[in-house]
Amino acid sequence: MSAPSDDLIRQWESEQASLRQRVLEEDTEDWQREPHFSGLERVGGVDLSFIKGDNVNACAQLVVLSFPDLEVLYEDSRMVTLTAPYIAGFLAFRETPFLLEALRRLERSQPALLPQVVFVDGNGLFHYREFGLACHLGVLSGLPCVGVAKNLLQVQGVSKSQEHQAQIAALQRGGDSFPLTAASGRVLGKALRSSDGSSKPVYVSVGHRISVDTAVRLTHACCRYRVPEPIRQADFRSREYLRKHFPAADAPVTQ
Repeated sequence: MSAPSDDLIRQWESEQASLRQRVLEEDTEDWQREPHFSGLERVGGVDLSFIKGDNVNACAQLVVLSFPDLEVLYEDSRMVTLTAPYIAGFLAFRETPFLLEALRRLERSQPALLPQVVFVDGNGLFHYREFGLACHLGVLSGLPCVGVAKNLLQVQGVSKSQEHQAQIAALQRGGDSFPLTAASGRVLGKALRSSDGSSKPVYVSVGHRISVDTAVRLTHACCRYRVPEPIRQADFRSREYLRKHFPAADAPVTQ
């Protein structure tokens, strides 16, 4: 896959800036304001997994889980061929079309199972231009979205500093968090200790139609382990799909 031209990158930056204006960073649903999320029944998770050594063909995965039981209600595994190159900060242009189509397939076939919120394995506002994959998918789908990253994106003055490591060490139990504050003073997300059994945090940020505090509360409520169950199930099932259909290939990886 050839490197993108400067013109393409400028086009993508312009599209991000335009779509960024449509992001809603506040709670828009009644269930989001409830202490125990009363009224929330379905949570979605999306992910793409690749066979090692192949950065073009991937399994695009959507799962829908019940809430609060976190049992799988629906899954869609689909092999896709990616046409856009991977460039840091522009992952959404590579992956969103396939994740969006999975949501639209579900809406056409079983609309009663459409998730009320979608967890994305990646960042939302915690991004170079405050418009990561979770924002992109949220704006285009119209659904509330939460970005949950397993690794810290060092961006806008947030880094793996001694202060950051000390803040992580101070997270005593599942549900504890601290803000990811940009050099501008703007809070772009939060680091969350997602379970008592995992001392390594995840990084939660707004995708669309949810506040950062609600996104953190909901992420914690959806965690049996370190990674929230909708993302964990999407990752597991996409990898299993690749192992089943491509047994001779190297182990699948998540980009």
